[in-house]
Amino acid sequence: MTGNIPDYSLGDLVARFGGEVAGDPEVRVWHVATLENAGPGAIAFFANARYRSQLHTTRAAAVIISPAAREDIQIARIVCENPYAYFARVSLLLNPPRATRPGIHATAAVDADASVHPGAEIGAYAVVSRGARVGEGTVIGAGAYIGEDVQVGRDSRIHALVAIYQHCVLGDRVVVHSGAVIGADGFGIAVEEERWVKVPQIGGVRVGDDVEIGAATTIDRGAIEDTVIEDGVKLDNQIQIAHNVRIGAHTAIAACTGIAGSVHIGRHCRIGGAVGIAGHVHIADRVEISGHTAVTKSIDKPGVYSGVYPFEPNREWRRNASQLRHLAEIVRRVAALENELARLTGRES
Repeated sequence: MTGNIPDYSLGDLVARFGGEVAGDPEVRVWHVATLENAGPGAIAFFANARYRSQLHTTRAAAVIISPAAREDIQIARIVCENPYAYFARVSLLLNPPRATRPGIHATAAVDADASVHPGAEIGAYAVVSRGARVGEGTVIGAGAYIGEDVQVGRDSRIHALVAIYQHCVLGDRVVVHSGAVIGADGFGIAVEEERWVKVPQIGGVRVGDDVEIGAATTIDRGAIEDTVIEDGVKLDNQIQIAHNVRIGAHTAIAACTGIAGSVHIGRHCRIGGAVGIAGHVHIADRVEISGHTAVTKSIDKPGVYSGVYPFEPNREWRRNASQLRHLAEIVRRVAALENELARLTGRES
């Protein structure tokens, strides 16, 4: 122990997480750090060749490293196949989340017909509505709103000022960050005599286990059937997910992505920041989409897909953009020239 901070030997970490110690297994660590800023008692990781110079100058007590880099340094190290994932587990061990403090704050409003497990924590000014259920070990943060008949499973964290509308279901070990809204109405409107008629959004939202939802992300309820976020999905901040979207298990989506209605995204996909996905598109399992790509049609095969127009000096961009306006005309002219060439070539032969 260092003060009240628990420390672990490298041998302890390997016994818990696997891997192999190269060097002194009795070296003890009690916090994580970057290679550049590490000092005594710190454990860092090396997983990207661009940081090789920092690896050689680090003052860390130990480094998590791949087998390929095993002999690059002589300080104590843990050798494993995936240093970044290993580092994540070590960091969680050294920085555990705050333990649940069971009980209901005096200022919270919990309906008499709600069910809150005695082992759950309800924060100041939180609202738990009629028919809602909150599972054991779950924390409902200050000012959060849990709507009617909402279900939140075990060991979940609903941070301050989250709003979860009626009839939504969240699984176990779900994390929802501040400002997120789950279950708002989808954008369903029909036009009649030049006026908009709202289509009732009567579905819900179903969120699986081990899902994380970033700050200010919005997930709309289904129009008729539910919007579904499957197990293990990770959503960054400020993502818009429209009604009746289904996101497959263990997919990760970066910030500012917008997903239109009735999109089906497969499992184990990776979607970059600021991607736009048009409505009713289907995306296969194990698809990776680069940031800022516009997806306007379905993707039926795994792989990496990109659609970013590269930036360039403004003068050149303006010239190219003006030419793009005439692209259809240019295509027609080229096709006509090709047809004429084919006709002439055929005559000469």
